[in-house]
Amino acid sequence: MSWVLVFFAFLLILQYAILFVLVKKNWKNHANDQSGRLPMVSILIAARNEEKDIPHLLKCLSFLDYPEDRLEILLADDQSEDKTAGCISAWAEGFSNRKLISILPEQTNLYHPNGKANALAILAHQARGELFFFTDADCQVPATWLKEGVGCFQKDVGLVIGITQVRSLDFFGEMQELDWWNTLGIVKVVTDLGFSTTGLGNNMMISREAYENCGGFAGLPYSLTEDLEISRSVKKAGYKLIHQVDPRLLVTTKAESTWGDLLRQRKRWMTGVMSLSTGWKILLGLQFLFFPLVGFLLFNSLLLGFGVWLLKILFQGLFLSEIAGKAGKNLNFGSVLIFDLYQILTLSLTILYYFWPVQTQWKSRNYP
Repeated sequence: MSWVLVFFAFLLILQYAILFVLVKKNWKNHANDQSGRLPMVSILIAARNEEKDIPHLLKCLSFLDYPEDRLEILLADDQSEDKTAGCISAWAEGFSNRKLISILPEQTNLYHPNGKANALAILAHQARGELFFFTDADCQVPATWLKEGVGCFQKDVGLVIGITQVRSLDFFGEMQELDWWNTLGIVKVVTDLGFSTTGLGNNMMISREAYENCGGFAGLPYSLTEDLEISRSVKKAGYKLIHQVDPRLLVTTKAESTWGDLLRQRKRWMTGVMSLSTGWKILLGLQFLFFPLVGFLLFNSLLLGFGVWLLKILFQGLFLSEIAGKAGKNLNFGSVLIFDLYQILTLSLTILYYFWPVQTQWKSRNYP
């Protein structure tokens, strides 16, 4: 019986070995030199109760390397209960290409029951750009963000997925950072193979043509993962999706500060996971299946179990290091060694919390 478990465990280990080889052999860099072509670009950001974090984003937006006459920055204050609107208003004052758009109570659910999707739909309705760039209010973007993103739009490309790193200030944040490298690394590999993946709401670019032809956020079905749905819509409209991993396109986002915040985030994400194709569900399910298998092996043979587990950690570490390296970052090897312990706890709690009969909380709103 133990050798049957070893066989299946090695199949799961093989997943990371294949991912590592594909990163090394099938990596695609999509950016071209666009120095002679700088189209009108609109940055669209929805904010709600972000007074603590949005000043960092606004500072980054002030230093973007892009001509001001070809750039507009539209920020929606989605009925914040703090000083978010005041922060944006003060930053935009005196600049013709910066604009605060307040979402009024009567505009709630105007285009979509998802508050963020609704706010972005309102912004897109007013945007003038040929390309739409999206990020979140708690993120920070590099000065090279726009030019690198523009360079990725070639023939038939409708949506570009960027790369995002979690800013890790402690052990909990460092584990979340590895989790993001793992997920986005898989997304990169699958996207480069030409299969459907997902958008990334905090680092995503869509051409106006693709946005309008797919119906935009206003035309999406009800979902709390609007980035996944918009990517599906763009793909269905006949456009190509690509994923660019490069330091010049690297956006950073804050880590969740508590387990409660993390589980609320993952409960929302799980609604999107449950709508994925069977192939994606199998791929993600394999991530979790390894742990009960190795648990059985440890129970039957401690040495064999640890040997199999260390082999998986080795290939997983190589994969994570390669993905982070492509984005210009180095990983803490010690953290990689214990990342699986975090994964066991996080995946188990996420599954339990997803089925827990409570509403999904997001940006001080409850969703069924």
